[in-house]
Amino acid sequence: MSKLTFREKYSYGVGALGKDLVYAIVATYLMVYFTDVVKLNPAFVGTLFLVARLWDAINDPAMGMIVDNTRSKFGKFRPWIFIGTVINAVVLIFLFRKPDLEGLPLYAYFSIVYILWGMTYTIMDIPYWSMIPALTSDKEEREQISVIPRVFASTASLIVGTFGLWIVKTLGNGDITKGYSVFAVAIAVVFVITTIITCLNVKEKVETPKNAEKVNFKQTINIIRKNDQLVVFIGIVLAMNLTMQISGSMAIYYFTYVVGKESLFSVYQAFAGIAEISGLVLLPILTKRIGREYVFKLGSILPIVGFLLLFVIGILAPQNAVLIAIAGAVLKLGSGFLVGSTTIMLADVVDYGQYKLGTRNESIVFSVQTLLVKGASAVAGWLVGVGLSLVGYVAGEAQSSTTIFGMRVIMIWIPIVCAIVMYAIYKSKYKINGKFHDEMLIELEERKKLMMLCR
Repeated sequence: MSKLTFREKYSYGVGALGKDLVYAIVATYLMVYFTDVVKLNPAFVGTLFLVARLWDAINDPAMGMIVDNTRSKFGKFRPWIFIGTVINAVVLIFLFRKPDLEGLPLYAYFSIVYILWGMTYTIMDIPYWSMIPALTSDKEEREQISVIPRVFASTASLIVGTFGLWIVKTLGNGDITKGYSVFAVAIAVVFVITTIITCLNVKEKVETPKNAEKVNFKQTINIIRKNDQLVVFIGIVLAMNLTMQISGSMAIYYFTYVVGKESLFSVYQAFAGIAEISGLVLLPILTKRIGREYVFKLGSILPIVGFLLLFVIGILAPQNAVLIAIAGAVLKLGSGFLVGSTTIMLADVVDYGQYKLGTRNESIVFSVQTLLVKGASAVAGWLVGVGLSLVGYVAGEAQSSTTIFGMRVIMIWIPIVCAIVMYAIYKSKYKINGKFHDEMLIELEERKKLMMLCR
């Protein structure tokens, strides 16, 4: 199999820039847009996020099945990446456009559009990440191609997190509602452009045979259930995403109401974003020197340290920008290691499925990742929304000491527990490392050679 070119690697990576600009504006600002701009009830918003993701429990694996069953001259991934991008870009625009409605019709409008946003994002996100195992089977090259789009994705999060509030205020010229709307349109345009670059310059190296057996929904569920390392991976990534997304959903409220200085949110996001990108860049180097297991361990410890720093700073020097920047950097450096590691791990889980079950099913396996990310986002949104209501949060007002205590628990202590659970699962259950991983790859290569000889 020929090596991937520079153009192929970075054309693939740039696709993550557009799609994660979309994800970042939704993950970072949609909750506060709903509660503080549109004035929806926080508990309702949290419940909406959860209900939408429950639907995705069916929707995402179904999309993985559809992609795996696709046969076209453009491959099985690119057609869905392009179609999903165009539709999702349109839905994003409507998601951040406040209609002239009030009461129940307003709640119904945003409920429908948000659920549509999740469904259409799935259409392009699953085939995008599913391409990785089909682009290369080389161990080192796979680590590179797994990290490059994550760097672009983290760059998108950095841009939106650091400059988002400023962009909204500037584009709105004092009208926050208009600012969010114009910002969403700009992101939608970039989304389409970056996807076109990916689709024109990247194609899978290993095409699915035209006579390959198609998979039905029951087989899809069995593929997920019988791949024991995929089940372990589900636990790891769910805990990881809960760690990051609960704090991510809560951060803007935390800095606005607990710290008392909204501008520090951008400082925190800027240094956190730079650190996450640094973690992704350092990942291949550290993996070679100390191994995947130690990198994952480091990635698990750093967020806990970052959260503890944030807690101490919040008590002793809540508005110290330098200390907040350090806490954000420590936290997200670990996040960079974890995000890169889990992307590589998922490609290995595809190989493990072939090793154990005899089928690769990239899109079905990768649909689990999309489901987990959105599922964690939903649980985080639900917990933040309902949690804010339970602790007595009132939008735009000074919060009581009880409310501030509750906000600290949501922002810091719940994510710490999730991080501990994540590492415990990895340490006790995940086995695609070291000698076993090498033996698995050798076995798969021998099977491939045997199949070629039998033709």
